[in-house]
Amino acid sequence: MAVEYLRIPKERVGVLIGRGGETKRRIERELGVKLEVDSEGTVRITPSEDNPLSGWVARNVVRAIARGINPEKALKLADESYVLEVIDLSEYLRTPKAITRQKARLIGSRGRTRRYIESTTGVTMSVYGKSVALLGEHEEVAAAREAVIMLIQGKPHSVVYRYLDEKARELKQLRAASLWKRQW
Repeated sequence: MAVEYLRIPKERVGVLIGRGGETKRRIERELGVKLEVDSEGTVRITPSEDNPLSGWVARNVVRAIARGINPEKALKLADESYVLEVIDLSEYLRTPKAITRQKARLIGSRGRTRRYIESTTGVTMSVYGKSVALLGEHEEVAAAREAVIMLIQGKPHSVVYRYLDEKARELKQLRAASLWKRQW
């Protein structure tokens, strides 16, 4: 049984624990793990003996919450068709000023760009600290990741929106084909 340790931002500890410990207990119950969280942001994850993979899933749920994703949405990671991708902006940008500028581009005026990425791909997106977290199904996350990278590289929003519109059509066709196959 492999115990895992994870550090999360101190300001996200309360979100992970939840009101009266409710969120922490729900994660433990649904994933079959034991979470120990200290006030400094260290999380100890002990998987259940009968399901050693539960620790791996719990680690991803905790990482998602640490990166600004709502705990309710983070728990979707219990479904193996969902993935979490965290893009570290400092890998692409050199200065804190550049990171701040790109975060503003990724969010957009009044959150428009972030909402557009979410609505066209179906992902949940969080811009937090020096990272962008994407949560969704594999194909959705891949499309959103490409859009984020395009914006970081300085592509105009209009180009990225066209890309997202095309990807949304492809994802819709992919879902329709998958649904059709399941019916037969």
